Amino acid sequence: MSDELVAELEQIQAAYKAAVEAWIVAIKEEEALVSTAPKSIEDIDKWEDAHFREDDARNKVIELKQQYEDGLREKFFNF
Repeated sequence: MSDELVAELEQIQAAYKAAVEAWIVAIKEEEALVSTAPKSIEDIDKWEDAHFREDDARNKVIELKQQYEDGLREKFFNF
């Protein structure tokens, strides 16, 4: 296995971990907004925006997880 592949896997793993952490933050932000009843249309808008941010963060995690899995397949199975 090349040093280049190892370095690339480490970078992808770090990005994946950071994306998971960002997703957790987004989930907690949405949770905080849904924990109280909306009192205005603005509250509903904030809640919906938080959901969209959570969804974007989740999609980023899924994308990076796939990249990391692909790299591990290459490392361990050479394909």
